[in-house]
Amino acid sequence: MSLTAGIVGLPNVGKSTLFNAITKKNILIANYPFATIEPNVGIVTVPDRRMDKLNEMYNPKRFIETTFEFTDIAGLVKGASKGEGLGNKFLSHIREVDAICEVVRCFNDSNIIHVEGEADPIRDIEIINIELTLADLDIVQNRISKIEKKAQTTKDKDALQELAVLNVINEALTNDIPVRRLKFSEEEEKIIKPFNLLTNKPIIYLANIDECDIGKENEYTELVREYALKDNAEVIEMCAKVESEISSLEDDEKDEFLKELGIGESGLDRLIRSTYSLLGLKTFFTVGSDEVRAWTFKDGMKAPECAGIIHSDFERGFIKAEVISYDDLIELGSEVKVKESGKMRLEGKEYEMQDGDICHFRFNV
Repeated sequence: MSLTAGIVGLPNVGKSTLFNAITKKNILIANYPFATIEPNVGIVTVPDRRMDKLNEMYNPKRFIETTFEFTDIAGLVKGASKGEGLGNKFLSHIREVDAICEVVRCFNDSNIIHVEGEADPIRDIEIINIELTLADLDIVQNRISKIEKKAQTTKDKDALQELAVLNVINEALTNDIPVRRLKFSEEEEKIIKPFNLLTNKPIIYLANIDECDIGKENEYTELVREYALKDNAEVIEMCAKVESEISSLEDDEKDEFLKELGIGESGLDRLIRSTYSLLGLKTFFTVGSDEVRAWTFKDGMKAPECAGIIHSDFERGFIKAEVISYDDLIELGSEVKVKESGKMRLEGKEYEMQDGDICHFRFNV
């Protein structure tokens, strides 16, 4: 799948440190604004315990986990929507991603420069949100000025419908309400989609805490959680510095380190899984002695489309999909027993794939 999540935030909040940890890439990290100018793109592996079980069961020659992209976008500053800093370039990079991971600094450290002085997570969130809102307002108001006269004089149905939707969005943005908080019909969503509005992108907030605050209450993080409720958004608390250290460890060392910290799993693993879900992504599997592989698909895709992810011929010549539920396979212990129990299904072209489906596609080209 070509979907990607963008890591955004003000300069020096820990974005690049976090991106390094996620992708294990050594990109430039510097203690001053605009250390990152061009967006860095990294491929991440999605942690999935089901793959470990399938690997044990089939002991394949190849073991391929599913992946998706993260993009590290340079820090925004106040006035970005009017070209301040490298604003226009940064906003265009955000427009290209499908979901936003906003990093918020939730600790004080006099040794790390903050462009706005002291740490204040809500102020920082609102600076970014205002810039994204202003950029969206510019697009929406320009479009309204182009179609308003035509809609009113010709009474064209499509133009009137578009104008009505844009007026709703314009009023919301004018009152600092992001588009993602509005409710639209499926038809209205189709009208909005081509505008690729920044405030319509789903969002996760990443509270970057100090190492000494791991496992403790953090007043800054609580403020972020309260703010995120407005967007019905998840908040993931992590220390980017520690996550960077964890990412360099082998699995055994990593587990031991996490135990010492008193946490069950790394913040990065939580972030990757949560972002995967936020993008509307799910996983199906193909299994066998040669290869166990996880495949990413978009929620709502049907069997032929998912077959096409493997190879275009599979979709073109799709006949049926043999489907086993991962849970049934684990419960019963083998494909043979699943078949004997009558729980293997033959699904046709209209079958909507489910997360955890184990598939063998029948096709003929």
